[in-house]
Amino acid sequence: MKKRSLPILLATAALMTAIAPAATARDLSDIGFVDQSAIAALPALVSVSQQLAAYKAQLNGQYTAAMRGARTPAARAQVTQDFNTRMNNEQRQLAGPEFMRVQLAIASVASTHGLSVVVDKRIIIYGGQDITQDVVRLLQGSQQILPLGTAPPPSEIGYVDQTALESSPQVRSASAQLQAYAEKERRLYGAQFAQAGGNTQKQQQIAAAYNQAMNAEQQQVLKPVIDHTQQVTAQTAQRKGLLLIIDRADVLYGGTDITTDVQNALSK
Repeated sequence: MKKRSLPILLATAALMTAIAPAATARDLSDIGFVDQSAIAALPALVSVSQQLAAYKAQLNGQYTAAMRGARTPAARAQVTQDFNTRMNNEQRQLAGPEFMRVQLAIASVASTHGLSVVVDKRIIIYGGQDITQDVVRLLQGSQQILPLGTAPPPSEIGYVDQTALESSPQVRSASAQLQAYAEKERRLYGAQFAQAGGNTQKQQQIAAAYNQAMNAEQQQVLKPVIDHTQQVTAQTAQRKGLLLIIDRADVLYGGTDITTDVQNALSK
């Protein structure tokens, strides 16, 4: 699953439950969900995970040895890039076919049930159709799973790709500002922490003061970006008549992608 970072997640999380007042159970009857942990427990997926773990363990030893021989920051960066490329290539080769088969199975079951979107069970608190066992049964069969001949039906459930949104100038600027502040505060409070010696109580007070300073800076630097992103996302969703916006990482099938629309609005 895709890793999430803080700024945009805070904005989109608030929209995950922002169902329009006019929405009814009938409006949301075409939403399905899948328990991805049940899919990951299938023998074929377990085997892929084990093979990748073994390859990574082997690669880690080679990486450590290569980094010892890298004398400059540029050389170390190149070593890291090379080993990341090797790991990504192995992941595509081993997991790619199984991942594609899972995607086809989800799409096939979703089409059979007349669903316009399928999401990760983890974000479901109430409602939706659980199609996990249907997907599992299809994956356990030996038959070939063919791609659908048609696209998913239009959906009133939208999503945004947080990774893409985080490349906006506003987010990059806020992140850089917060990082610079954190480095300055670490030097300041780090010196105080060292001067406290073994005084545990004083060290705890210094750590608490550092955390308080960082939280205050986050509120000042990130909150305006978060509020603006949430406002733009909500306005885009309303303009397109969408009932709900979730993170791209939670969408397994279908849905309406508004990432580009939000990016364009944020750049104005």
